[in-house]
Parts: sequence; C-alpha cells; structure tokens
Amino acid sequence: MKDLREFVVISGKGGTGKTTVSSALALIGKEELILADCDVDAPDLHLVMSPDVREKEDFYAGELAKIDAAKCVACGKCQEVCAFSAVQKKDIVFRIEPFSCEGCGYCARICPAEAIENLPRLTGQVLISQIKTKTTMVHANLAVGGENSGKLVAELKNRAKKIAEEAGKKIVLVDGSPGIGCPVVSSLSGASIVLLVVEPSVSGLHDLKRVLELVKKFHIQAAAIINKADINLQITQKIENFLAEQGVQVLAQLPYDKAFSRAIIGGKSIVECDDEYRKIFAEIYKKLKEI
Repeated sequence: MKDLREFVVISGKGGTGKTTVSSALALIGKEELILADCDVDAPDLHLVMSPDVREKEDFYAGELAKIDAAKCVACGKCQEVCAFSAVQKKDIVFRIEPFSCEGCGYCARICPAEAIENLPRLTGQVLISQIKTKTTMVHANLAVGGENSGKLVAELKNRAKKIAEEAGKKIVLVDGSPGIGCPVVSSLSGASIVLLVVEPSVSGLHDLKRVLELVKKFHIQAAAIINKADINLQITQKIENFLAEQGVQVLAQLPYDKAFSRAIIGGKSIVECDDEYRKIFAEIYKKLKEI
C-alpha cells in the first residue's frame, strides 16, 4: 500500500518510557492502526493492551546441530573442532548443548560417520491478537536463550504491514527495542518516521546521540519526546539544544508523574486514566501524522 505509514517508537536506553508512549498512542489511534510489539527481547505491551490471541505460529531462525546416537562412533572429532564448547560428552555419549551451539555446521561437516545434522532452530512464536482497541496487535514470544531476534522483528513488521494492507489501515505503530543493536536496526527498516523517547540523565543523553546517529544512517525523519523532563532541568536543556542542532522536533515534554505508575499497575495506559494526558498524546499523534 503506497500510503501506508509506519511510526516506530524507540529509545537509546531502556526505562525511558518508550512502551508507555507506544501504548498511549495506540489508545489514541484505536482502530485506525495496526500495533506491533517489536521489543521482542523484553515485550510488555501485552500488559496494557489486553491481547486476545487469535493465531500462533512457531518461528524458526538459524540452525541447531543434532547428534544421532545410533550412528555416532564416539570418535570425538566434533568436540575437538567446536569453537563454542557446544559438544558435551557424558561417559561415551556425545550430545549438543543447545544454548552453546551457534549452528555453524562445522561438526556435521567433519563427522566421519555422518551422525550429525543441522536442523532449523525453534526460537519463538509469532502471535496475532485482538486488543482492547478493537484492532490487531502482532507480537511474539522469544524462546529462552533464543537468538536472531532481528529476524523475528522483521517477521513481525512484515505481518503487521500485510494485515494493515488487507484491512485497509493507513498506519502501523511499532514499539521497537531500546539501544542500537540488531532488533533496533530491523525495527527501523521501512519506517516513515521515528519517535525517540529520551529521559534527562547522563546515560539518556549519551544513548540518544548513539541512536540518533543510527536513525540518520537510514535517512529517516525523527521527532522526540522528553519524558520525566523535570527531574533534571539542566540535562533537559542539553537534550533540547542537541535535538535542535540535529533538526529534530520535540513534540512534548512530559513530567515525572506517579500517575503513569498507577496506570501501569492497573493494567491501563495513562490516556485511559487521565483526560489531560489524553489531550497531550492526542496532540502528539496528530503531529506525527502531519509530519
């Protein structure tokens, strides 16, 4: 769909309020959008959006070695060449430790008995749910120790865009991961605009600079929200100055307010509990659409 827009909410570090912002925007946009929780390493949008899971699908990424004990001659060559110490021996039986295996396939290549094969690795589940705004949320369960979260993010985004196109929706709202790693890079791919959520702390400013540098490499327009802006006015001013230098518009400055914590404890978004914040986030949502 040519006019499908993708709003991606990210932050340079965890704990800035990124998911709080994402859930508030989702409640404002309601049925106008499709929601995707792409913070797959630590997903928590489900705590606020009350998902009713309608579809589940296993997600495979990467490979995992498996030793056929019936064929194994216990020569130990696989253990000798494994750079990750994934081949374990107990008595005369060799087995693969799944949390250590990188799926490189070297052990299978050198096995004289051809007793080792690489199989697709189950790393999680893709979930399609209806949420309390009467729209769809695409999210995931990443398996314990699961890798390739960047590929899982790409799968979630593709699913969300496909659902949006089929339903005639114009917006996909993505709650991305914090930081600058692979899941963030995957979250940024194809974005129409990035909304940066930053807190006024030394680490918050430092990590904002890193993530904005990444956003600029993708040539994506960015806007920002300064959350808990009143806890350190000096650093808030530094953040404002830095964003102004980078040509990034600050859409809002939110105060430190225990109302946010009370809303989360109650399993709700702040816009469901406070009319004033509902007006603020409605204005933020309007500005994002205009940009």
